[in-house]
Amino acid sequence: MEARLRALVEANGVFTRKEAVALGYHDHAIAMLVKAGDWVRVRRGAYVLGPEWAAMSESERYAVLCRAALRQARTDVVLSHLSSANEYGCPLWECDLSRVHLTRIDERAGRAESGIVQHRGVIAEGDVVDVDGLHRMSATRTALELTTILDFEHALVEIDFLLHKRLTTIEDLHQRYAAMTRWPRTLATDLVLRLADGRSESVGETRARFLCWSQHLPAPVPNFPIRNALGVEVARVDLAWPELGVFLEFDGKVKYESRRREGESLVDCVLREKQRESLICEITGWRCLRITWADLYRPAEVAARIRALFPTAAA
Repeated sequence: MEARLRALVEANGVFTRKEAVALGYHDHAIAMLVKAGDWVRVRRGAYVLGPEWAAMSESERYAVLCRAALRQARTDVVLSHLSSANEYGCPLWECDLSRVHLTRIDERAGRAESGIVQHRGVIAEGDVVDVDGLHRMSATRTALELTTILDFEHALVEIDFLLHKRLTTIEDLHQRYAAMTRWPRTLATDLVLRLADGRSESVGETRARFLCWSQHLPAPVPNFPIRNALGVEVARVDLAWPELGVFLEFDGKVKYESRRREGESLVDCVLREKQRESLICEITGWRCLRITWADLYRPAEVAARIRALFPTAAA
């Protein structure tokens, strides 16, 4: 029977109490299996096997929760907002993953209860996509929806990711936004779209760009290429002010882990990164500022450090 349950999970993300009963499990047995940790109750009436749940990441567990809500919905709905964004691999930085977001396709009023938020929305052609039988909003509509439930900075992080992965484009976003009539909570949408830039490659880089905007600094160029005297690209920097001779690098553990070469220690990777910085400064004559994740929570202080590197007139 466990093999059949596993097949249900692979096909649907979860199995329901009704399916378990049909396989011969009774309520007392289900309760004992949950208590023993062999099964995990994702939400009322929906389960997964314990070992699979233990091996899941936070985003994978959220995906299972969303599938459970989708299967148990009593009306026609599709994954939307954060629930749809998770399916596209968005970082979901500091987002609430305890609530499932669904949009009704009958345009009737939604509701929020039992950890599920049902949204009301007019669905246009191309808004809904079907991936392996799972209905979710397109990346373009998902991006716009996020601006209605997240603040400016958090929405920008997710939209930059979707743009960087080429799941949508600025042109598509503006075109769909123009057709968003009577959508609530869209006052900041236009501003987010104007600041969005798919050249940012990480949450930290997007947040650094937002910091510059919020502190009224000149707009930096993301992912700027550095070329030697022969015109050969030798490096890229996270943010740059070419006219002002300054570049900024965001230092994070994930960044160094991703840049480590096979067999290379983290210390060796850091030393190589320092050599890279020296080479960039030698080629360009620019000045470098490195910031960390903690610095992003001190925007005024970081902005002052950046201004101190600018020529006097620009600062």
